[in-house]
This record gives sequence, C-alpha cells and structure tokens, in this order.
Amino acid sequence: MESLLQHLDRFSEVLAVSRTTHVSRWDPATVRRALQWSRYLRHIHRRFGRHVHIRTALERRLQNQWKQVGGSGPASVPGLTNFRALERCDLLLSQRLLGNPALGDAAFHSLLQQLFPGPGAPDAEEETLQGSLAPLARCRSAVHMLRLNGYGENSVLAEDSVIKTQAELLLERLQEVGRAQAEGPSRLLNSLWERLPQNNFLQVIAAALLLPSSSPQPPKEELEMGIPKTPGEGSQELVNWLLRKSDIMAAFCRHLPAGLLTSVADRHPDLLQVYLGLLTNWGRQLHYDLLKGVWIGVKSQDVPWEELHARFQSLCQAPSPLKDEVLTALESSKAQDGGFEVPGLSIWTDLLLALGRGA
Repeated sequence: MESLLQHLDRFSEVLAVSRTTHVSRWDPATVRRALQWSRYLRHIHRRFGRHVHIRTALERRLQNQWKQVGGSGPASVPGLTNFRALERCDLLLSQRLLGNPALGDAAFHSLLQQLFPGPGAPDAEEETLQGSLAPLARCRSAVHMLRLNGYGENSVLAEDSVIKTQAELLLERLQEVGRAQAEGPSRLLNSLWERLPQNNFLQVIAAALLLPSSSPQPPKEELEMGIPKTPGEGSQELVNWLLRKSDIMAAFCRHLPAGLLTSVADRHPDLLQVYLGLLTNWGRQLHYDLLKGVWIGVKSQDVPWEELHARFQSLCQAPSPLKDEVLTALESSKAQDGGFEVPGLSIWTDLLLALGRGA
C-alpha cells in the first residue's frame, strides 16, 4: 500500500510540472515514463474502484495533498482532486503536455507516437483517449510545423507543397476554434503572429486565402446539422483578421511577391481595396528628382519606384474586372493630381505611361 501511495505522490508532482517550463528538459524517455505512470494509475482506478480500504487510503492521500501549507507543490495545480480523477489521469497529462509550448521537439514527437501509434486496432479506452486529444494534437502539430519550417525561410524547405500543407492545417484549426468560440480564430491568429517567424506566417496566410473552397455555398440542411465549415469560411476569418490589423496588413502587402498578392486580391475584393489604398499612400511618399529624372523616396523605408511599378503592373496584367478596377483607381488619382499628361509632374501619370496606358 505504501508503495502505491508513493507512486501517487510522484505522479502528482509530474502532473504539476507538466504545465511548467521545466518540461523543456524532458527527453523522450521521460515522456514515456510519465505516460506509463498515468496508465498505471488508470489501471489502479479500474482494479480497486470497489475496494473500500484502498480507495479510502488513496482518497485521503489526495485530499492531504490539497491541504498543503501555502498551496505549493502538486496541490497548487488542478488535476488529481479525488479518486475518480485517476480514471482520466492519462488524459490530464497528455492535454497539459500537448498544450505546453515549452515541450521540446524530440519529446513532442515521442508524445505523439505514444498517443497515436498508427495502424492497429486500439482498445476502447485508447480510442476514447485519442478522440479526446486529436483536436489539440492537430493544433500543436500545426504550430510545430509552422515554427519548424519558418526557421528555413530562405532555404529549400519553403516549398509550395509545405506551405500548402501548413495553410490547410491553419484553416482546419481556425474552423475548430471558431465552432468552439466566436473570438477563437482571432485569438489563435494573434498568438501565431506573436510566436512564429512572421515572413513565413505571411506566406502561409496567403496560401490559405488561395485554397479552393470545397463547398462555396453549403446546403441549408448542412448548416442546420452543424456540418464543419469549408475552407472558404475559414479563409474569411483570415480576411476579417487582416482587415482589423492594419500593421499586419501593411506587412502582408509589402513583403509578399507582387504576383502572389495579385492572386489574393483577385480572390478577395475587400483585401484589394486595402491593397490599392496602401499602394496609393506609398506612391504619395515619393517625389520627382529633376536631376536624376526619377521618382525617389525621402526615407529608407519608402517603397521605391521600381517596386511600385512592378506591383501595379502585376495587377494590370490580371483579367477583368480586377485590371479595370486598378486602372480606374490610377486614373482617379491622376485626375486628383491635376490630370497632367507631362512626365515628372504626377507619379500617377508616370505610372500610367509606364504601364502603356497614358496618352
């Protein structure tokens, strides 16, 4: 009996540590032992659930832990509050480890292998556990993949297929958190923006915005039955988030290639309007250098003429109605500047001339 009580004490400590930064020092062997302990305690619950003496002793030990002076130690972390909690101690441990970003890559992979071993027929308890943990595991895997591949932003890792996979994972997670809570998608995107390499994340967002919708207009029956959202609905969460984050939208439009942004603007009219507004503001920051005969910026962060021209050129090479809308915006800006036809007086006149649209 004393050995069993000590085992319970040790696992309570493990459970407490599982949501702290101390797990950064855990290796795969530590993860395996922790899961073995949790499964052993689940076995104890099943075996001695009707054994009054043992159940009472374990219950008393758990209650004593929750009465520790000062609240320090295992009792300061919710988890094993009573004997019944032993039935789900493996679920508690797994949830905390999957949700703890401090867990190292090797330990994380080991955890996934232990929880989802692959082909084979799991027993009823394992199947229930896997079903409970699958959404959280997918979320952590998505963050892990985004972070891992972000470190090689200038390497061959940033291939289209990898970015597409990341985009699919992102949309899937946005749909999951959106069904759980209205503000869930925004919180998730804010968290990812703060934690991940930003240039890589911008590429993933663009790829997600270009993914095809499997069901653009789902039947009324599917909506009423709570059928999962389509990728198109998930991408709308991204659009709404970008529209609310002007600084991130500016980075999105400045750092991504012109052709990619043209494709995104063609799919999402709301983003096109913001993109055109940014291009217009960037153009107004330039002035004409009479000696050099070129448009230049005053500050180092100003968008150069060459980039501005390339971005407008890409938009004007798109099919209608996108091309027509961009040309109309350029003509409007030219008219507001005075409608000059002579080069060097209005950047909008010069852009239209360079695009082959001037008089």
